[in-house]
Amino acid sequence: MNNKRMLVFAAAVLTFVSVDPLHAGSIWGKRDKSMQAVYGDDVARGIGDILTIKIEEESTVDNKAKRDLQKETERSSQFDGKLNIDRIESGDSGKVDHILSSIPGFTMNAEGTNTLKGKADYKDERSFVDKITVVVLDVLPNGNLVVIGTRDRDIAGDIQTLEVSGIVRPSDIAFDNTVKSAQVANFRIVTKNSGVSAAYVRPGWAGRIFDILWPW
Repeated sequence: MNNKRMLVFAAAVLTFVSVDPLHAGSIWGKRDKSMQAVYGDDVARGIGDILTIKIEEESTVDNKAKRDLQKETERSSQFDGKLNIDRIESGDSGKVDHILSSIPGFTMNAEGTNTLKGKADYKDERSFVDKITVVVLDVLPNGNLVVIGTRDRDIAGDIQTLEVSGIVRPSDIAFDNTVKSAQVANFRIVTKNSGVSAAYVRPGWAGRIFDILWPW
């Protein structure tokens, strides 16, 4: 009787094991594929991943040109009026007639000066600091990421649209999933302003026409 009970118990245990197999106690066996790797960083690698670009654009243009040209010309000519033109009569070698001995003399002086001075000074300083999160649109064969992103701000009727695109090298991405704009290839940034303040930051249509027609 005891042997039969033992056999029934063993069969029940085998049936339970075959229906619901036991898992190993390792953390790798219980890890979900959607979870972040234990020793990996959560950075953009594939299409659809997001990446934050730190925009720090500063440009300074200081162009100065100066040119001085000068040319001086001086000419002088003087004539005392003496010609010393003599005529010797034929047959009388000793007789000389002065047919034209002199004319009124003259003195001529000419001076010329040409001067050109030109000076141009152009200076432009601009700074743009912001952050925007973009989406990986494509992955190039070499692993570089093609990113693009758009953001709209609407503050009290003032609408600002920011568009950013470029190519990011994965090795330039920091551990916090950010990259500097200076490290983005083919970086393109476009800002558009519309709303209440747009009319106050640009000249009117009449002023723009006069700027085109005004020749000075």
